[in-house]
Amino acid sequence: MDDEPGERRIGTQEAARLLGVKPATVYAYVSRGQLTSRRDPVGRSSSFDAREVEALARRSRREAAGPPGFAASAASAGELSVRTALTLIESDRYYFRGVDAVELASRYRYEEVAEWLWTGTLVRGARFTAPPESLAAARRAVAALPEHSGPIDRLRVAVAAAAVADPLRFDLSGPSVLGSARALIPTLVGALPEVGPAQWGGDGRLSRQLWPRLSTLDPDPDALAVLDLALALLTDHDLAASTLAVRVAASARAHPYAVVSAGLGALEGPLHGAAGRLAHRMLVEVLERGGAAPVVAEYLRAGRRVPGLGHRLYGAEDPRATALFARLEPLAQAGPALGAAREVAGVMARHGGGLYPNVDLALAVLTVSCGMAPEAGETVFAVARTAGWIAHALEEYEERPLRMRPSGQYHGPRPPQPLP
Repeated sequence: MDDEPGERRIGTQEAARLLGVKPATVYAYVSRGQLTSRRDPVGRSSSFDAREVEALARRSRREAAGPPGFAASAASAGELSVRTALTLIESDRYYFRGVDAVELASRYRYEEVAEWLWTGTLVRGARFTAPPESLAAARRAVAALPEHSGPIDRLRVAVAAAAVADPLRFDLSGPSVLGSARALIPTLVGALPEVGPAQWGGDGRLSRQLWPRLSTLDPDPDALAVLDLALALLTDHDLAASTLAVRVAASARAHPYAVVSAGLGALEGPLHGAAGRLAHRMLVEVLERGGAAPVVAEYLRAGRRVPGLGHRLYGAEDPRATALFARLEPLAQAGPALGAAREVAGVMARHGGGLYPNVDLALAVLTVSCGMAPEAGETVFAVARTAGWIAHALEEYEERPLRMRPSGQYHGPRPPQPLP
């Protein structure tokens, strides 16, 4: 077909120059639907509409220079950076939509903090309720798992079951996603098996629903307040590995249940979600042996990292740990575990470790002192972070689809290679 009046066609090399990329990347844009090409009917080359190429180049420059998109400074440093209006971490503090996250979590319940992160509006007295059909499906699916299944196994199965029970899951409009989120989080909690007494009454708060799934002990108001604080503090923490997985899934327009499943998959990795379990076991060992020094020495002798210490985003103590330690201080049952945690940090400080307690160590104090299993910290983390994952999905649904598609840097043998 002849070119349209005024249409200017350019070759691959010229398109690559205008876009500031390699010629191979131009064809990657074509495969993603961001550019259209036309094959030369005589030769083997392709041509492109110059106006379309120039429009893509302008869009790429806008995304590199300002929101929304990837930050150019981070890209030039070899680090992926996604612009977000949710969480800011700077000067050893972190903020949810510009509000100090520790102050917010200390004053409001987990559900209220989640609503703030989702909508920017504080909904006082917010409560989440599991739909009976979704909860029944999730419980049946979790009950069918082997007895040795871990908390992330159960949560992933519960998410899948809840998704199937929700016929509106493919509706990615804001109100529909929020409705799914408010139903999914209590469904995840309600699908977990109970390990402790559940005869006491409750006011519908998620922390009350979660407690008997974590502890064999009766709850007291102060301990419940610490659990609720932990949930609120852990709601989001910028672009952690699981959150990046969530945004990639949302960029491909996966529904919110699939998005949460992607986050849980990344969280199951030993470098992301297992730190609380390791810190719990370390504190138990310190208490059993009557001191931190021999335990720390064994970790270091084996070439293992002492769990619960250090965070790449904070030069001092993790503010989430500071807040939890302060709330745990008045709890009589937390005294031994809190002392063990501080002794571990003190031993490392005396030896010039330069590492401060992080939230995993504070969570371990909570789980050890409240009769919880070693993996309870993972459960708290996953349930809390589900709200943050939904917030990031809501944000990503407003962006250009499939923008989370970096180009690979091929380091294999150059073609043509002989057929194996």
